[in-house]
Amino acid sequence: MSGVLMALKFGLAIMNDFPPDVVPADRIAAMREQVRAARDAGISSIWVLQHYLGNMPTLQPVPILSALAQDAGDMMLGTNMFILPLHHPVQVAEDFATLDHITGGRVIAGFGMGYRENEFESFGVPMDQRVARFEESVELIRRLWSGERVTFEGTHYAVRDQHISLTPVQQGGPQIWIGAGPHKKGAQRAARLGDAWIVPPHASPEKLKVVLGHYQAERERLGRGPSELVARRELLLDRDAGRARELGLRYRGALTRKYAEFNAPEQGENYRHLSTEQAAVEVADASYLFTDPEGAVRALKELESQGLTYIVLRAQWYDTPQEQVLATLELFKNEVLPAFR
Repeated sequence: MSGVLMALKFGLAIMNDFPPDVVPADRIAAMREQVRAARDAGISSIWVLQHYLGNMPTLQPVPILSALAQDAGDMMLGTNMFILPLHHPVQVAEDFATLDHITGGRVIAGFGMGYRENEFESFGVPMDQRVARFEESVELIRRLWSGERVTFEGTHYAVRDQHISLTPVQQGGPQIWIGAGPHKKGAQRAARLGDAWIVPPHASPEKLKVVLGHYQAERERLGRGPSELVARRELLLDRDAGRARELGLRYRGALTRKYAEFNAPEQGENYRHLSTEQAAVEVADASYLFTDPEGAVRALKELESQGLTYIVLRAQWYDTPQEQVLATLELFKNEVLPAFR
């Protein structure tokens, strides 16, 4: 299945943050089952997120991807997103190189800046250093992954005539896909630093058109070639579109309420779904795929017509039952994917 040429590629975000009363050890088998279902459905990649000191027990991304790799077949494995400014880039370069060896060169390094104040305060990293640390880290990591000796003198990090002992399997290292908010500055940063940009799931089709325009214009200005155009989308499928919407709003709404207990990534319209229940519903109706298979095909065809080449789907939030996730993946495999082969 994975060798079939598709006009639009898909990834699946595997849930690795759980309700407070869940013991994540009890969910590992279910996570493996989802990975195998995604693999068998012809999905191209799996993704996991990162948070620290949160209100939901969260399995850290590099170890859990290592554990899931054996179930992934030849799918790529990515982080969406690894909070880069909280880590030393030398450690990140070595850890992702290790993961690249474990997976046989199937890693995508999704790096984000992070936003939760409690994380930065607890790590002793000032929030106003996020951008500088992020940009220095990306440059240093890329240079280390080359395998050449590196001398780097930055504001926050310095390496003098050193080289990484573990050159990644992938020539030059894994691709770096940047996480940034759906605004002009985020689009331009992703275009400058990354091999692709993962646009958050709450960006409406209209907003996507605008910000992807900023991204492509910046890549052209810098003389960088075309890249994957990537957006995230939330997905719950049922043959009854009304029931799909009802269930999607219930499960995703529970997660939104937990995330809203922390500061938003930024103030303003881009994260208004964290502000009120009504705003969360409006964003879901505009941007999420809580629908029947035909509705999903229509929405995904619209994204494809805008130039999107890769959609990272999430089909589980908070207390969504495993049976619902597998049912969504089965409908996706049988009634959505054939439209994109």
